[in-house]
Amino acid sequence: MVQYTLAQSPDVVLTVSGKDSRKARDKAMDQLMAMLDDGELPTVLADGFSVEQLVEVQPPTSSESVQQQEDAVVEAIQVLNQLATLKVKVQSSRDEAHQVRDLVDLLFTDDPMTEAQLTELKDGFKILKSFAQSNLRFKEARAQAELARQVLDEALGN
Repeated sequence: MVQYTLAQSPDVVLTVSGKDSRKARDKAMDQLMAMLDDGELPTVLADGFSVEQLVEVQPPTSSESVQQQEDAVVEAIQVLNQLATLKVKVQSSRDEAHQVRDLVDLLFTDDPMTEAQLTELKDGFKILKSFAQSNLRFKEARAQAELARQVLDEALGN
């Protein structure tokens, strides 16, 4: 979207789709003519008017500190999203990992293990490894996410 105004009437804003171009200026001129025909234009254009006299309205640019704050918010959201992903992964594998962990305890007793238990234990090592690694990453991400939560709270005015 591009916006134009008139030097004679800066309160009049003409909005057209696209970028500043001859076509966009022609569309803005059509809007201007419609406003003149409807009597909506508070300015009299006694000397005529052309597309070259349209003044493009530039959107306000953010200051460097605001841009840095916005970047910090985006980064904080990414960190929190990663934490949520890791939490789901940890939660989904927790029960299976604890079952395998119980079988590990059987290795340290004098009680015999069945063939099925040994097979389940050997197959479960991947699950146990995956859970343990995800859990460690989750704990680390949670510590990092504390700062992200503070950044977000600051941006939200909390």
